[in-house]
Amino acid sequence: MAEKNQTKREHFREFIPEEAVEHAKTAREELRKSLEAIIPPEFLAHRRKARIEMLLAAREIINRSIEKLEPQEKD
Repeated sequence: MAEKNQTKREHFREFIPEEAVEHAKTAREELRKSLEAIIPPEFLAHRRKARIEMLLAAREIINRSIEKLEPQEKD
C-alpha cells in the first residue's frame, strides 16, 4: 500500500512544481511554530501523555485479543 501511495505522489509531482512543494513545506513549518507559540507547553505535555495512554489502551486490547485466541490454537 505504501508503494501505491508513493506512486500517486510521484504522479502529482508531474503537475506540481518543486518550488510550490517547498513553499508548502515552509508554510507547514511556520504554522507549526505559530501554534507552538500560542499553545501552552503544559497542554502539549498533557496531549502527549494522553496519546501514550491511548496507545497503551490499544496495546492492552490487542494483547487481550491474542490471549483469547491462543487457547484456541492449542486445541
